Amino acid sequence: MKEKKTKQERTNGEQELTPEQYHILREKGTEAPFSGKLLYNTEKGMYVCAACGNELFSSDTKFDAGCGWPSFSNVLKDKIILQEDHRSGMTRREVLCKKCGGHLGHLFDDGPKPTGLRYCINSVSLGFKKKIVKKKRLKVSFLPLVSSY
Repeated sequence: MKEKKTKQERTNGEQELTPEQYHILREKGTEAPFSGKLLYNTEKGMYVCAACGNELFSSDTKFDAGCGWPSFSNVLKDKIILQEDHRSGMTRREVLCKKCGGHLGHLFDDGPKPTGLRYCINSVSLGFKKKIVKKKRLKVSFLPLVSSY
């Protein structure tokens, strides 16, 4: 069943958001762990902000942290903003899209080497652009037919 789209003012080339996307990206909500459709995605490509299409993470940096949300060890340069988040009775580093300000998730210091970082991101906050692999055309040459009459 498709979710009903929200009617809202869109800026910065934003996409129309589902109610769940709006809650997470604009109201700083969190999706239930292990519920996101991109959690187990293993295809090669780019993860983008679901609101504005800003490219955020390469699939090459995605790893299984076992936490229930897509996790990345690195982010594309100058694509996010980090800010302190004091909600939930603890201090965390919130990850926001630099282009539209959408709430993506949080950053933790328990990721794999070499960065040691884990960008724990709500799947609903993301879109995915599959890498298109161009197939090389094989050039075939044939030897001329020789007649043996």
